[in-house]
Amino acid sequence: MSGLLDLLSSPMGKQLISGVASQTGQPENKTADVLNMAMPLLLGAMKKNVTSPKGAEGLMNALSSKHDGGLLDNLGGLFGGGVDQSVINDGAGILGHVFGGKQANVENALSQKSGLDAGTVAQILKIAAPLVMAYLGKQKAQSNVNDANGLNSLLGSMLGGQPEQNQSLITTLLDADGDGSVLDDVAGMVMGTSKKKSGLGGLLGGLFGK
Repeated sequence: MSGLLDLLSSPMGKQLISGVASQTGQPENKTADVLNMAMPLLLGAMKKNVTSPKGAEGLMNALSSKHDGGLLDNLGGLFGGGVDQSVINDGAGILGHVFGGKQANVENALSQKSGLDAGTVAQILKIAAPLVMAYLGKQKAQSNVNDANGLNSLLGSMLGGQPEQNQSLITTLLDADGDGSVLDDVAGMVMGTSKKKSGLGGLLGGLFGK
């Protein structure tokens, strides 16, 4: 099972970072920083969403059709000449679905952490979201996942193969005040200013490789 951060350090990941950087006109190191933080957040939010039957069904259907992983088979074509607007529009739709009303909070937090403006972060996220879905689709097919429990386990393993108790901590971080809002405290979480220190802070450090 390939973890998400393994992807970013692989040859495919290097190509992905280079492609996104060229698309946005930003340095590769800054782009890599944003992707390293944004991709676990995307997966963590998806993991939270699949706890509801409707969320699990929607994600399963998407991964079985449009987001089956084909996008990753031709990254050179994807980035050559600029990313197609349909891919960016698709990314915007994914972000709206996964983050909901918290999307601006995510973009602002990643902007402060990375030093890139929020508009550029939004651009990077729109390109990253379909790529994360494609990677998840490939992993789903390879692992023969066909139900919500399997999807939940797959997302957990891609987040770094944390033990079950740590997975619940990641979920807690994504919903710090327990009100069911997926990324309620994302700004504090990404900025490292969450009130929940100790074990949670250590886990977050590991999740973001900081």
